[in-house]
Amino acid sequence: MFYKQDTPFSYDTRDTRRNTQSAHRGSRDTKHQSQPTQYETRRPPEKEMIFGIRAVMEAVDAGKTLDKILIRRDMSSAIGRELMDKLTDKGLTSSIVQRVPAEKLNQFTDKNHQGVIAFLSPIEFYNIEDLVANLFDEGKTPLLMILDGVTDVRNFGAIARTCACAGAHALIIGTRGSAAINGDAVKTSAGALYKLPICKVDNLQNAIRYLRDSGLNIIAATEHATHDYTESDMTLPTAIIMGSEDKGIYEENLHLCTEKVRIPMSGTIESLNVSVAAGIMIYEAVRQRK
Repeated sequence: MFYKQDTPFSYDTRDTRRNTQSAHRGSRDTKHQSQPTQYETRRPPEKEMIFGIRAVMEAVDAGKTLDKILIRRDMSSAIGRELMDKLTDKGLTSSIVQRVPAEKLNQFTDKNHQGVIAFLSPIEFYNIEDLVANLFDEGKTPLLMILDGVTDVRNFGAIARTCACAGAHALIIGTRGSAAINGDAVKTSAGALYKLPICKVDNLQNAIRYLRDSGLNIIAATEHATHDYTESDMTLPTAIIMGSEDKGIYEENLHLCTEKVRIPMSGTIESLNVSVAAGIMIYEAVRQRK
């Protein structure tokens, strides 16, 4: 049995990405580009949000699983400090809290939000250390998928669906710079997000180090690799890492990988959609393991 996540890895706020995976992450077409990603302009249904300081504090006390908490950047009231103290006591400030301007909050509701909006997660998250330990204890050979900054909800849902169909053991994402796990993501995944364990970590670098130290081969898909993905031995404990749609794999994460592979490209189009590339990679593991 897997255990739910209690304390995530600490978050590294640096953003020094470079374009390291253009041949494999995919270029979104104009249809995708016209759609908002994560918390830009789309208004989630009100049932997915909690407005107001007291309401959010009650949700935290009740143990609700929250995906994000947006707090007005200049909030300095006594009750606002009480909220921050509560979130700090629960270990949530570094993992899900974002300080934003008031205009950002106003995009989501016309109601009196008091400078605070929390977004409910439709799923529970798993602790990566407990999950990996349980896989080894059960005699399984881990097969994990790491998403480094995939922000498009439909790509995220499609990858989750593919991983569930392929029998992957978990999907690992960062708390920031990842697609929102909301109703749209669940719908796109065809319900796979209810079945596939999702680990949300504050620092992907720490997560990769932990997986590597636990004996997993960390395979990055990048056009800078010297050999094809079919040459990698995925019968070993494996974690496959895919980069974001526009910036690829975070450079420091790429350096931590134990192996880099490429998906051959011979047509006139220079890139694959990230969900397609992830499917190719995960099903190569399935092929080898059979």
